[in-house]
Amino acid sequence: MVLGMTGDHVLANRTAWNSFAEEFVEPGHEAWASDAPTWGTWGVPEAEVGMLGDVEGLDAIELGCGTAYVSAWLARRGARPVGLDNSPVQLATARRFQDEFGLRFPLVHGDAERTPFPDSSFDHAISEYGAAIWCDPYRWIPEAARLLRPGGRLAFLGNSYLAMICTPLDEDAPVDEGLHRDHFGMHRFDWAEDGSTEFHIPHGEWIRLLRASGFEVEDLVELRAPEGARTRFPWVKPEWARRWPSEEVWKARKRA
Repeated sequence: MVLGMTGDHVLANRTAWNSFAEEFVEPGHEAWASDAPTWGTWGVPEAEVGMLGDVEGLDAIELGCGTAYVSAWLARRGARPVGLDNSPVQLATARRFQDEFGLRFPLVHGDAERTPFPDSSFDHAISEYGAAIWCDPYRWIPEAARLLRPGGRLAFLGNSYLAMICTPLDEDAPVDEGLHRDHFGMHRFDWAEDGSTEFHIPHGEWIRLLRASGFEVEDLVELRAPEGARTRFPWVKPEWARRWPSEEVWKARKRA
């Protein structure tokens, strides 16, 4: 299924992710081949993060699925997932992996800020570096609430608030110990290097937005890089992520 999309950041991020896609084929394949889910830059085990939980028999939506390995993990655990992504190139990779691994679920080309699904279609919504950072939270969080049934769960992982305010204005420099960006007014990050746009807001804004959208916040998990961890991403060093959280997971439940 292909849907029309609007918004300057939606189109810019589609272009950017179409160009990034090749870099994520190999790690996506590794994740599809693994039945032991790990999360984020540092590969923190599911047992420490709890992004999936018990999903047996649930209708699930992955918002910004990329190569759809999270949807594959959901399917293998008895859920009925749907993967939605802004990049047709990423979705093409996901379809190749579906063929290779013999695992089928719907893949939809669309925008997580404006999805085609009816109200109350899902029991579980999840995003790892998908809608969580590439969509405007003031649009995609209310949309996620619309999609979920009463009591439905939302879990999403992205860069931590602390990592973002410690990100230097020089885009080539990694996160450091300085406060480089404003807390007040934090929202949209336009990256000159690749033309992409991310969205990050402070914790207080997240709590108010989630509650205003009909959610009860259940947990905030701040991820720590495991000892000896390494990463192919240059934006944060393991030594930093051992001392401070570079990523965080929000968990919420839609009020009945």
